[in-house]
Amino acid sequence: MKKSQAEVIREYGPFENAPRVNGVTFDGRHVWFASGDKLHALDPESGEQVRSIDVESHAGTAFDGRYLYQIAEDRIHKIDPESGKVVSTIPAPGNGGDSGLAWCEGSLWVGQHRGRKIHEIDPETGAIRRTIESNRIVTGVTWVDGELWHGTWEGDESDIRRIDPVTGTVLERLEMPEGSGVSGLESDGKDRFYAGSGGAGKVRAIRRPR
Repeated sequence: MKKSQAEVIREYGPFENAPRVNGVTFDGRHVWFASGDKLHALDPESGEQVRSIDVESHAGTAFDGRYLYQIAEDRIHKIDPESGKVVSTIPAPGNGGDSGLAWCEGSLWVGQHRGRKIHEIDPETGAIRRTIESNRIVTGVTWVDGELWHGTWEGDESDIRRIDPVTGTVLERLEMPEGSGVSGLESDGKDRFYAGSGGAGKVRAIRRPR
């Protein structure tokens, strides 16, 4: 297993209208982050918020190329980002114990916080397609270039880890600086991750190792 220190490139926030940062996703242009009762769109170049959507947003956030998905307690909402409307809802597998959320090739991937699991689920029904076990509390989840990464956060220790998507074996770990926890996690598809920070109210850009 490879192990290194996470390199924080940039910090955004804290934001006056967003006391927490829960889930995080990226639509190719904006970073979206969940603050509890709103989804906020952030321009990662300027650092400015450009808009927000009123929707329950307690945990992970994902984007499938057209729609946003947002965990709201025991449900996952599918949201049209143009109108801000919730277009459909499915049950969340952890019944309120879910954390991260990611989209990959027709499935939603749900991190289960205390359950220490990642579920692949059907985005239309919420049915669990398969489950990967973890030995740590799972926070944000993201896919990039066929690699599955997820955040962990226990006590004061937090890292971002790449795992084998079949066996769950940890292949690589990026250790976060002390006091810098990872809530949500998303890749920009290139050379960086965007990570939420929970109650610290920040979004951090972290270099993705090559």
